[in-house]
Amino acid sequence: MTEQLVPNSPAEVEAIAGRSIDVPELLAWDSRLRRTVTVYIPLALFVIVLLFPFYWMTITAFKPDYEMYDYKQYTPFWVHSPTLHNIEVLLYETNYPRWLTITMAIAVGSTFLSVTSSVLAAYAIERLRFKGAQHFGLAIYLAYLVPPSILFIPLATLIFQFGLFDNPIALILTYPTFLVPFCTWLLIGYFKSIPYELEECALIDGASRLQILRRITLPLAVPGLISAGIFAFTLSWNEFIYALAFIQSTDRKTVPVAILTELVTGDVYQWGALMAGSLLGSVPVALIYSFFVEYYVSSMTGAVKE
Repeated sequence: MTEQLVPNSPAEVEAIAGRSIDVPELLAWDSRLRRTVTVYIPLALFVIVLLFPFYWMTITAFKPDYEMYDYKQYTPFWVHSPTLHNIEVLLYETNYPRWLTITMAIAVGSTFLSVTSSVLAAYAIERLRFKGAQHFGLAIYLAYLVPPSILFIPLATLIFQFGLFDNPIALILTYPTFLVPFCTWLLIGYFKSIPYELEECALIDGASRLQILRRITLPLAVPGLISAGIFAFTLSWNEFIYALAFIQSTDRKTVPVAILTELVTGDVYQWGALMAGSLLGSVPVALIYSFFVEYYVSSMTGAVKE
């Protein structure tokens, strides 16, 4: 039996009515405050920390030189007199278009080579089910954890022996050393989500393993392939150590190395051209992510849940 409040006077009636109205309002205010503290404020801080460097890079790319160094008259967080001079200097007074073309060719070539190798390795580990396949897959992923600063010395020796020093082909052949392990691990997780019964039916019908891979597995693994391709392309585009060690000629450098080595003279930094080069260099990767973000998220979800 629950105890019921029986009002004995008009004052008690008003007190009970006020209590019934104030409690829901208090709960609503408490939920809004809790949501603000636990969701909105951390999300706002995360967005600010994540996007502020891109904002700073963008406004610096369109700032004239006198605004960059005169903080007494001009605020550093806004552009008062936008200019395209920095972009003009980058495009017409440097080899930036050639750097961009070489970087694109290297990224596409190494991505194609890495994804192709990873598909074959992931399919063999996950679908052929040979003895020790799981341990072999783990060993491939552990190879991804080896720092590039350790690998580039023996790789440099091989590059010199094959006569590929100062040649963009050297980067196309060395980038898969750190791209293939992670792409293989990612595709192994995605191949697990594809029912094995489909391949068993194809084997009963007389299909070969290559036919099954080409006609059944790969069409179902398109999101995983796109995710691996985006990952490989991004790392190839932004790679710095190998590109700095293996390429010496100015007209053969990649964008990350060229804008740092060619636009800095002694202790003089051409900040406008540097930021303009960084901004234009981030556009291809941003476009790829914007077009394929749904496939990327779905493939990562499929790989992680396994």
